[in-house]
Amino acid sequence: MTATKLPAALDATLAALLGAGWRTDESERLAYGYDNSRRLALPDAVALPTDAAQVQAIVRACRAHRVPVIARGRGTNTTGAAVPVAGGVVVSFERMDRILAIRPGDRCAVVEPGVLNGELQHALAAHGLFWPPDPTSAGFSTVGGNLACNAGGPRAVKYGASRDNVLALTAVTGTGALVRCGSATTKGATGYDLQRLLVGSEGTLALIVEATLRLTPLPPQRRALRALYRDVASAAAAVARLMAQPVTPSMLEFMDGDCVRLAREHMRADGGSAELPVEAGALLMLEADGDAHTLPWAVEALARAAEGEGLVALDDAADEAARERLWAARKALSPALRRLAPGKLNEDVVVPVSRLPELVAGVQALAREVALPIVCFGHAGNGNLHVNILYDPADAAQTDRAEAAMARVFALAIALDGTLSGEHGIGLLKRGFMPQALDPDTLTLMRTVKAAFDPDGILNPGKLLP
Repeated sequence: MTATKLPAALDATLAALLGAGWRTDESERLAYGYDNSRRLALPDAVALPTDAAQVQAIVRACRAHRVPVIARGRGTNTTGAAVPVAGGVVVSFERMDRILAIRPGDRCAVVEPGVLNGELQHALAAHGLFWPPDPTSAGFSTVGGNLACNAGGPRAVKYGASRDNVLALTAVTGTGALVRCGSATTKGATGYDLQRLLVGSEGTLALIVEATLRLTPLPPQRRALRALYRDVASAAAAVARLMAQPVTPSMLEFMDGDCVRLAREHMRADGGSAELPVEAGALLMLEADGDAHTLPWAVEALARAAEGEGLVALDDAADEAARERLWAARKALSPALRRLAPGKLNEDVVVPVSRLPELVAGVQALAREVALPIVCFGHAGNGNLHVNILYDPADAAQTDRAEAAMARVFALAIALDGTLSGEHGIGLLKRGFMPQALDPDTLTLMRTVKAAFDPDGILNPGKLLP
């Protein structure tokens, strides 16, 4: 058994504070040492607080001993943001999982960070409301984690990502101070917009202990369209047309040819009757939502914009069951890629929607050059593409080519006026590329902000900033 490296005084203090919520056994620490990036580093201890006061006490005790503090939801992020690379104390919010209030009249909900996104959505549906962020991991990712990484999902094209759907936050800074940012109002002009600053900061500025979320009424109806194209260039051009016309789709998802083939296999295995034609080299999934009077007009507008060069077929989802099957195929894509190769590098980049055709073309050319499959899908309406480079980790040459290719994907996105991430964040894996995305003065300002919130640098060290 690997003994904890924590100072004895800190161990004793936090054991007395947390009781059974203080874990130092190696087997228990191991479960909190990794996230969906598949990186692993063993923390020195795990803390499971039940309220904000305990979080404050944990941070203050760790600060006194200069011990790192790493906030953790359910570890679903893909960038290593929750991996404790410097050891220290992982603060897991799994026991702070209460929905404190749902206020339909104010269109807001107050929650603790450990609430699962899916459980919140279920509770809100009874009031005819929803919280727009809907990452693929919604069933098992936490609201706190969604906020920490500014998660988005398919609905972000119309309703925005996490940052656009938070009204106020209560958080504990690196000094142990409890700060309240924002208000439960949809308008506010009182000082700096700190709650939006904390969203996407990946636990490097403060630990969120309570969130007041902006809610949206559930649309009365929605309809899905499926547009199949001869090739990815035609589909990418259609995305630009769709986003240039007045009707904003509630979802606009892109799949390249390999994704279409995998979706076809998934639907066949699932008993779906809607066959995807073999000549389809790319696919767009669109949804519109609204009431019975406006929805037909919106669907018609989207269908007109989807038409154009390279269109193979344009279909209306016949019913809700057909729509659900198609979305199930989309959500199964990421794990299904493991069938194509034993290893994959999966990163999300984002560009202005009008530059999406150039991004797709550039990635295709790169795949040919490095002789590795590169599969793309994602939230096309935001210009947010998930680029999956497939390779064999046991082959050193393939591994080198894959890593070099991903660096070039980042460079391409930046050259197209885009940036490194649309929703996954920076974490551990992309921090080395930050100087390409941001100029030195901007990075200096970010470090100054970091020092104001966390003067001793104990919050999630080694992440986000290079």
